[in-house]
Amino acid sequence: MSTIVDDRKKDGQATSSAALGYSQDLEYTEAEEDAVRRILDLRLMPFVLFSTFILNMDRTNLSNAISDNLPADLGFTNVVVNNANSMYAVLFSIAAFSGSILGKYFGPHKYIPFLVLSWGVVTTGHGFIQNASQYYLLRALIALTEGGVIPATLVYLGTFYKRNELATRLSWFWGVQSVASAMSGLMASGILQLRGTNGLFGWSWLFLIDGIITIIAAVLFFFVFPRTPFFTKGLLFGNWFTEKQANIAVTRVVRDDLLKLNYDVKVQLSDVWDALTDYRVWGHLISTSVGLTWGSPYGTYLPSIIKSFGFNVYVSNALTAPNYILGFITMTLMTAHSDKVGERGYHGAFSHAWVLVGIFMLEFLPDNSSRGVFYLATFILSGHPSTHPMNIAWMTENTAPIGKRTVASGLVIGAANIYAVWASQIYQPWDAPRYHFGNYILIAFEVTALFLWIGQKYLYVHLNKTRAAVWEAKSDDEKEEYNVKTKHTGSQRLDFVFKT
Repeated sequence: MSTIVDDRKKDGQATSSAALGYSQDLEYTEAEEDAVRRILDLRLMPFVLFSTFILNMDRTNLSNAISDNLPADLGFTNVVVNNANSMYAVLFSIAAFSGSILGKYFGPHKYIPFLVLSWGVVTTGHGFIQNASQYYLLRALIALTEGGVIPATLVYLGTFYKRNELATRLSWFWGVQSVASAMSGLMASGILQLRGTNGLFGWSWLFLIDGIITIIAAVLFFFVFPRTPFFTKGLLFGNWFTEKQANIAVTRVVRDDLLKLNYDVKVQLSDVWDALTDYRVWGHLISTSVGLTWGSPYGTYLPSIIKSFGFNVYVSNALTAPNYILGFITMTLMTAHSDKVGERGYHGAFSHAWVLVGIFMLEFLPDNSSRGVFYLATFILSGHPSTHPMNIAWMTENTAPIGKRTVASGLVIGAANIYAVWASQIYQPWDAPRYHFGNYILIAFEVTALFLWIGQKYLYVHLNKTRAAVWEAKSDDEKEEYNVKTKHTGSQRLDFVFKT
């Protein structure tokens, strides 16, 4: 049985509260570390996953409500829905950018429950919308309250997991969102049948029930999220670790990335500037916005698209569930394989090739195809392995130091939502129900995304080769001088190796 010992002698003492429990000289076996990781997976991740389940349940319910004639009931058309989605994307992106920074400032363990509680109240308010003005107002508020939670969660998970563990956990995170979308469709198929009960629309009941569930969950989260692995005593369902296990939980993460000795350091303006001016970060942001564009119009109208095949509104919502479950399975498998082999770029390109197959089927199937064949096209398209968690992990592991990484985490979640500004205008009412013109636009975006992933990979391959050549050409004395005098930090350093 091997023993893990820290052979790096820098920063022997913990320099921040985030590193309380860190010991430079701590010895532990791989089996002991595995036991700690299993405890985290069993005690922390279920609540983290439940928080994102709630988030996506509350984001997916709009498409379910639209299929139940929400626009017509309120006296407007899908043009208002599309415009509100564009507004939502802008405000969500602004909230996402600030989410990681505010999460650092207040502590993610406090900030995440606060946000969940806030959007739970707003979701409940959706049940009482009476006109377009109120619809715009509540969609603005839901964007501002939901936008910060994912970047704050990314910061939070970095406290507990090593870099080579993060992508897999993020695949669970986004995979549960797929499960939430599936559950939302199944719930909606039943709840929407309450239309007329107590004078409320079916979609009104959907928002009310989702909102109440969210508020209850938020109260729970205030009592179950620890500050760090070292502070689990006193929590509801707390006392996760023995004293040694608590030390292992902190030490293993710091040894994986010594920058986490200062993980709770507040973000500086220089960090914001460094992230905004790093072209490598921008590569991830652009591929995120371009690659996710297809999902906004398609996801918004998926129940309505399935309904157009000849299914009723309740069956149409229920049939979205298998689609999302397949997406959860394929994403989890692809991300786990990416972690195992240590490769990102080709995996991402594979995913976008899969999406292209699905869109081509949806676009070019003959009009006289059976509704089962049409549904199969949506099943294949929705079941693609999402690149989003893998892309975030890829950007995170290639971005340093901590402050810059924190800002980049907010930026990438912003990029993962700002695309809806243009994406929400791709499917227009005059193009329904098959959206032929819109699908051609989606194909163009997906082809671009495929090449962006390959391009990002070979950018990192090129940088690794050129930097290695410069570094290896230096003598030992020159390397020592570089370490002493250089102003390069994090991923700017010559000896930083990018994952490809």
